[in-house]
Amino acid sequence: MNPPTSSRRKTASTRRPLTGRRPGRRQLPKRRRSSWRARGILGAALALVLIFTWAILARQLAPLSNTSRTRFDAIIVLGSHADADGNPAPVQLARVTEAVHEYERGVAPRLIFTGAAVANKFVEAEVMAHAAEAQGVPPSAVLVEPEARDTIQNACLSVRIMNQHGWRSAEVVSSSWHLKRAALIFSHTPIEFAMHAAPSLEPDSGMRDLGWTLSETLKTVRYLVWARQMEKCEP
Repeated sequence: MNPPTSSRRKTASTRRPLTGRRPGRRQLPKRRRSSWRARGILGAALALVLIFTWAILARQLAPLSNTSRTRFDAIIVLGSHADADGNPAPVQLARVTEAVHEYERGVAPRLIFTGAAVANKFVEAEVMAHAAEAQGVPPSAVLVEPEARDTIQNACLSVRIMNQHGWRSAEVVSSSWHLKRAALIFSHTPIEFAMHAAPSLEPDSGMRDLGWTLSETLKTVRYLVWARQMEKCEP
């Protein structure tokens, strides 16, 4: 005997439809998913703006000197690459030439050239040392630090040489666009320092200067966010 029609309808109405979805899970509406995606993109953009602002302010506020000295124990010349033939490239030669001028003025009795073979097979410090000697600096006044691969290591390994000799102060020579980031890094070393800009030997170029500024800002971001904590180096 079949059940009444009303009972069959009631039983069918209480069955859960087989939709393939797990019970208890609800999919977000498309509008809500789009809203969360937009918020994520906006948050990432805001974080980038804040990080770049931090880097720009850090460069601008970095002190170019922590001393009133005009005479130092050494002049540190920060590395830049040589050309493909092993000759000083314009940026490198500008730094060497200015450092030699400072040495001749009696700013310090010795020069420390720092930089490894980063861009090509030629060790930056050795190329700069040869250029300085060619300009009349005696080899006895030249020290070479050939292992540094970035500005953090330039600072650390040069100061390590200074510590080994008991020297406590240095004038740091580099290109003008490099000085602020270098000063930010040297401010965390134990020496007295003053930054000194090497005049460019190349014609003025607004696009090149803009490129240097952008590059230095990106490198400052890298330093603040990652390299300062990860590239540990004890002078």
